[in-house]
Amino acid sequence: MIPSQRKGRDIIARHGETVFNAARRLQGDHPHTPLTRAGFAQAEEMGRALRAALGAKPALTLWASPTGRALQTLAVVAEHLELDWHQARTDARLTEIGMGSWGGRYYDDVVGEVGPVIDPGGLLRPAPDGERYEAIAERVSGWLADTDAPGDRLVIMHGISSRVLRGVMTGAPVDPCGAPVLPGHPQGTISMIERGVETLVHLGTGRAPA
Repeated sequence: MIPSQRKGRDIIARHGETVFNAARRLQGDHPHTPLTRAGFAQAEEMGRALRAALGAKPALTLWASPTGRALQTLAVVAEHLELDWHQARTDARLTEIGMGSWGGRYYDDVVGEVGPVIDPGGLLRPAPDGERYEAIAERVSGWLADTDAPGDRLVIMHGISSRVLRGVMTGAPVDPCGAPVLPGHPQGTISMIERGVETLVHLGTGRAPA
């Protein structure tokens, strides 16, 4: 798929803060780490921003990672937009980077064993048994190919996987990590990509970039 030829607009958002984020634990593809009060507040801000930009009941296909934190964020946003959360579609290809045996552990503990796990650009270092960036690019590219239909999409997903998805969609150069990536966004941030060009809709107030 050529990014500039993708049909419709993709509104890509990073979920709100979770209990793992607040505790500085490596979250990865953990299926359910609930939002904190700050995370719900970020979801409210996202909903208000999208309501202001799109109005009530916009013509959107709702998509989310199947994780609880993405679906919780989407529930709040959908209410602001007066859209039916129950019509949302989920796809495992939108989940976060798989952290293998590092998943769920405290950042400080892992750093104490192996050294830094976040590079200067905010990218997570893959765990020895974790997912590589090339694999993330492959799965999000598959999702893009399967959803290249007319109409706009709202996608609630994650920090690292959204960086790769946005990179693929905008034709970003391949990073030394092995995949195209764009700069990280704070939790609760929303961007829109249309014909390969990204614009910021709302800057979230959560941590950035990891």
